[in-house]
Amino acid sequence: MAFSHDMAHSLATVVELINTAPETHGEEALCDLSDLADFLARRQVSGIGALERRDLDEVRAVRAAFHEVCTAPDREGVITRLNALLSGTRITPRLTEHDGHPLHIHYFAPGSSVAEHLAAECAIALAYLLVENEWERLRTCAAPDCSHIFIDESRNRSRVYCDSRTCGNRMHVAAYRARRRA
Repeated sequence: MAFSHDMAHSLATVVELINTAPETHGEEALCDLSDLADFLARRQVSGIGALERRDLDEVRAVRAAFHEVCTAPDREGVITRLNALLSGTRITPRLTEHDGHPLHIHYFAPGSSVAEHLAAECAIALAYLLVENEWERLRTCAAPDCSHIFIDESRNRSRVYCDSRTCGNRMHVAAYRARRRA
């Protein structure tokens, strides 16, 4: 499935946000406001004002909620958790063009906190993934020492590693060496 620009961007943002958590990253990657500002700049999150300590705490809470959504044991669990997350946002869809991006839809309400902004944009993207029966594209890396979450955008849904250059290559080399020893 080919995702629109804003859908792909929001899915990549939620995946990267989840992967900043100690459970997936191995250590906290959002340690302070500077880390949060870097994350928001890297993900080109627009409409963000000055950051405060509460923003960091709220974003970490939203990140934990997204992790629960993405690791729910079944479809009903995903729906329940995603609805709970969506119910905590003020969603105001509006068309926008900015920063050289094509026309797309923003879902966060004007004046939203950064956490509510991320919750609205990313939860809508995950909801579309679920509605389009593409939820299985959201995966956890198959490498035994990696718990990163990723979106499989391959045509045949065959991707199993978060990054083919690191985890994939490491696992293929290990399998090759094991075959050579046998």
